[in-house]
Amino acid sequence: MERRLLSFIIASTAFFFFYISMRVMFAPPPVPAGGDGAGQQVAELDDPNVQDAVGDLDLAADVGSDADGDVADKDDAASESNDEDQPAIRADRPKWLTLGSMNPNSGYRMLVTLNSRGGGLERIELTTRDDEQKLKYHRVDVRSGYLGYFAGEPASQATGVLVNVVGPGTPAALAKSASGSIGIQPGDVILSVGKSPVSNSDDIDDALSKTKPGEDIVVEVLRGQAADSDEIDDNAAGIVTTLEFTARLTEHPLDLVRLAKYGGEDQVAGNLSKLSCLLTLGQVNRKSIATNGTSIRGLADPAKLVWNSRMDEASKEAVFDIQLSAAEMKAIGGESVRLRRTYSLAPESYALDMSVQVENLGKEPQKLAYRLDGVNGVTMEGWWYSNKINPNWSRAAARDVTYKTAADGDQLMTGCNVLKHARKNPKDVDEVIYAEDGDESQRELSYIGVDAQYFNCAYLPPKDETSMSYFRRATATLVANESKIEKYQEHAVNTSFYLDSVVREVPPGAALGHSFRLFAGPKQPEVAEAYGLSDTIYYGWFWPFAMILVKVLHFLYGIVGNYAVAIILLTVCVRGMMFPLSRKAAVNAQRMQELAPELKKIADKYKDDMEGRLKAQRELQQKVGFNPLAGCAPMFLQLPIFIGLYRALSVDIELRQAALSSATSWASNLSGPDMMTRWDSWLMEYFSGRGTGWLGPYFNILPVFVVILFLTQQKLFMPPATDEQTAMTQKVMGFMTLFMGLFFFRVPAGLCLYFIASSLWGICERIMVKKTLPKGKHFDLDAIGAAESGGGVIDVKATRKKSLADKIRDQITPPESPAPPPNKRKRPPSGNKKK
Repeated sequence: MERRLLSFIIASTAFFFFYISMRVMFAPPPVPAGGDGAGQQVAELDDPNVQDAVGDLDLAADVGSDADGDVADKDDAASESNDEDQPAIRADRPKWLTLGSMNPNSGYRMLVTLNSRGGGLERIELTTRDDEQKLKYHRVDVRSGYLGYFAGEPASQATGVLVNVVGPGTPAALAKSASGSIGIQPGDVILSVGKSPVSNSDDIDDALSKTKPGEDIVVEVLRGQAADSDEIDDNAAGIVTTLEFTARLTEHPLDLVRLAKYGGEDQVAGNLSKLSCLLTLGQVNRKSIATNGTSIRGLADPAKLVWNSRMDEASKEAVFDIQLSAAEMKAIGGESVRLRRTYSLAPESYALDMSVQVENLGKEPQKLAYRLDGVNGVTMEGWWYSNKINPNWSRAAARDVTYKTAADGDQLMTGCNVLKHARKNPKDVDEVIYAEDGDESQRELSYIGVDAQYFNCAYLPPKDETSMSYFRRATATLVANESKIEKYQEHAVNTSFYLDSVVREVPPGAALGHSFRLFAGPKQPEVAEAYGLSDTIYYGWFWPFAMILVKVLHFLYGIVGNYAVAIILLTVCVRGMMFPLSRKAAVNAQRMQELAPELKKIADKYKDDMEGRLKAQRELQQKVGFNPLAGCAPMFLQLPIFIGLYRALSVDIELRQAALSSATSWASNLSGPDMMTRWDSWLMEYFSGRGTGWLGPYFNILPVFVVILFLTQQKLFMPPATDEQTAMTQKVMGFMTLFMGLFFFRVPAGLCLYFIASSLWGICERIMVKKTLPKGKHFDLDAIGAAESGGGVIDVKATRKKSLADKIRDQITPPESPAPPPNKRKRPPSGNKKK
């Protein structure tokens, strides 16, 4: 009966997981909750099947519009173009500035690309180096060479890609030409990469996909007076030259923040491309941003205009500013204002220093406030296989909003919940984190940002402050069209937030301004602690085991210099310490086989009496001194180690991109699947899709080895079946092992190494222990059986206790009292009485 129960539990568990998987894959698509045509159009620009559009950044076509589709009256603006308060015509094309460098000798830990449209942040690439001057954090999903980020767009006067920005220290900036020119420059037009002509950014990526880091590649560019440039150099008019640059490619640095359309294969239809950290006016006197709005209605949104930009060489700051004239502000009951913001980056820092300022240029005091967007487009590498833990029990996404206040402590608002809220509340899609009418301690904000599996991007107070109390409201939002996010890709949604500043009455000539920092870096314990972000590292319930294993792995890595070998050594240490228990388990298994015939006799005798059978088995085991649970100790001791190692691989950033061997690109990331070879080009999407398939786009060989070793252990050490029931149980366990291989197919390669090493140790251990087991019988069953019942089988019916059902039955219908013996009976009274 126990085997039937075990088979039922195994089969039920398998069916449960199978049902959950099928329910996720074949659930009907969600009903779109709102969403207008404009939002759908923007979402299509980010569809992986659609090429780059000229209207990049979903900004150019939306100047002066808010979320409701209202647009500032262009005719009125044109009629007032001669007003003395009207500013000069603003540039249509943005400019790009950079902070930091990729040069290993510069000391910078990141390369930041800024855009003058809205003065926003376009890209952050981590350029931290290790002891060997290699990139410490590179893209784990890209194995091709890296040339640089160009913010490229199709050139208008030639078939090629116009270069808008070149980061310092990138291969493109260090490329050399035969004429002696150094570096590709903004304004150049890239004609070909290698031998492949290019016309857009996707063509450059396709050409580089065939390369490897360390290779040299020839890039043909057109340089000179190009019609694509806004700046005219009369002295160089008509001079156009073609140059061939030779660039040495490097590994692709991790683009921690990027536009959604540059997500590569991880790009998800429905996520929108939008600059990060955009600044706009939140309130002017009595006019403020409406619910679901992104700017004040009737005013051109500063976040969508091109700002003045310059590099301050003295302070090493990138400065952006824009003036809204009295004529523009009059439409909303205000006077002229100037918005100004700065960025600066120090070497050896993961924090980008920022300041924002709204200056009153009018003649009367004005009540002013601003709205500041958070980062979006944070990396979601491995979203289709990673398992991120959420302390609040709900499902964590690849990008979640994390924050900490004096009232609530550290909190995580998952992207899945924000998406769910947006679909349920189409009239108020954003989810409020805290509001101005709440407790004051709720507005004591220590940090707020977007959290990924191994990285975090968060606003922090300045170094000399502990909190940011100048934001009256914080709100989580989506940079996505929620109606276009598929069910199976919900945890890849582009999640962000925005902050509304306090409202202040600003006198003429004064300004409302604040300073803070943007942390963009790894969730490494030492780094996180230095920036006050230790709470963002969460190992789950088994954190004590995970922390111990992390320290042991780091110690072993310091000795052998390879985390794969460190995991194998950790397995050997664990199994070695459990050897006495394993030997005892082997002896226990031998004793169990010896008792099998007697147990079968008991099962045959008590076929219809479960309670009697269990009691007889217990009495038999007690008489011979056998404990059936003694052999389970190694399994129970390994369970916290298994879970702890799994959490360590999912959280500890040192194991990210740790390779099995430097000699091969296979299993180059122990925290992810080994990705031996791609098969999504010929295997149906049901199995190979990202997020849709059971197996994923890569064939992984290590889980196959794990399943083979598990089956081998069962074959070698499982006792032969003594009846049909035992045989059926063994078959079910074999099928369950194969079925378990499906769930293990996308687990981290490091965890597979642990299973492989543990299984090989177990096989060798059982073979060696088998030779040392005592010979002969452990029990004299014939003597025990004869002494107990004379028939070889323990009889428990004579001493059997009443079951609970029998006791209840006796209470409801009490049994009749037994009749007294004849000699105790009283004679009935006689009917004849003497008179």
